Order: sequence, then C-alpha cells, then structure tokens
Amino acid sequence: MTSPRKHLVKDFNHFITCYVCKGYLIKPTTVTECLHTFCKSCIVQHFEDSNDCPKCGIQVHETNPREMLRLDNTLEEIIFKLVPGLREKEQQQEIEFWRSRKWKENGEDGPRSKRSRLDDDDDGGGGGDGDYHRSDPQIAICLGCCCVDSLVGESVVKGLMKKFIRCSTRVTVGTIKKFLSLKLKLPSSYELDVLCNGEIMGKDHTMEFIYMTRWRLRGETAYPMVLEYRPRIDFG
Repeated sequence: MTSPRKHLVKDFNHFITCYVCKGYLIKPTTVTECLHTFCKSCIVQHFEDSNDCPKCGIQVHETNPREMLRLDNTLEEIIFKLVPGLREKEQQQEIEFWRSRKWKENGEDGPRSKRSRLDDDDDGGGGGDGDYHRSDPQIAICLGCCCVDSLVGESVVKGLMKKFIRCSTRVTVGTIKKFLSLKLKLPSSYELDVLCNGEIMGKDHTMEFIYMTRWRLRGETAYPMVLEYRPRIDFG
C-alpha cells in the first residue's frame, strides 16, 4: 500500500501568489469582471493608472474599476494555513507601518487599539455578544453631520456629542449607520446616507475599503478619516 504523496507549499504557488508583485497574496482581492486575484494593495495601486486587469488586459470598468473589487477572506485563510508564519509576519509589518507614520490619537500609535469596540464614549452600553473584532486592525474615524437645513427642515439628525470613534477596519457602512441610529435615537424607519469626500458610500463598504479607495488624504493629515452623515435624500 503506497503512502499518500506529500505536497509542498511551492506546489500551490501558482494559486496563492500575486501576478503583480510575485509574492504571496496579502488581503487577496478579486476582480469580479475576470475573476483574477491580486494583493489588495497591488491592484488598488494598479488601478490608479489603468482601468484594465494587469493579468488578462480586459477593461474592468470605464471610469471606476475599484468598484469591481471584492476581498476573498476564504482564500486569505487558506494561504495563512498553507504558509507558516505568514499571518504573524504581516500583522507585525502592519503594526510597524502605522507606527512609522506616527499617526497618534490619545497618545496611542497607529490605528490599532487595545479597545476595539465601536464606541465613542464610556457609557458601557452596547450589548453582550462578546465579539468586537478585538484582533482586527483598528482605524479612527471622525463622524460629522452634514445636514442642510433647507433640505431637511426640522431634522431629527443632529451632530454627535463625541464624534470621534475607533473601530475595526472590517466594520461596514451598514454597521456605522446602525451605530448612528442608536446614538441619535432615530426611528427604525429613518434612513441615513454616509459620505466620504461628498460621495455616498454603499452599505457593504468596509472602513478599510473606503480608506484605500475613497479617502484622498495621505500622510500625517490623513488620520483620522472623516465620514459625514445626513438624512437620506430621495432624488426620485
């Protein structure tokens, strides 16, 4: 009876390496038009200069190819299981990256925090599901109200008492909307828009995606990222 053949990591390199940088896929991101996958930073940077897929050359989108990107978390977990030490190495490099930028808030280095609850005060509220993405990279956000009185009249949407929050980079716009509704005590039927640089963000966009693709500032002035909210405006 023959023993099962052992596979080496290099046997799978064709499937788990990036066509652009030739390294292991970090935050693998798939182009939905052609299903080719690249490192997130590689493909986002590529789309700064081109609307075409770097591997097959197909036009991804006429004006905004980054809208056609989707993170592949399942592939990311597979790669981390196949390549020993890769996850820890990337986490350490990420910590060092943020520290090198010297972005500080409340005396802490970078967008990681010992507190990762989505909260802007210390009132202790927030439920008890016990999962606050404590192991995720963190990002600081400023939530500003951009209500226009002539459009919304006597709106119940007001500015937050404390508009700075810190949350996981994986938090979505939908979660931010729920957070705002809770803090502002809005009716369950009340709809909000969340904007970055004047553009309405989709409810499934993560904070990381918005920072990488929508937030225009870089360097020391880029932190915290500013998001604005307002009552939903029906243009129909």
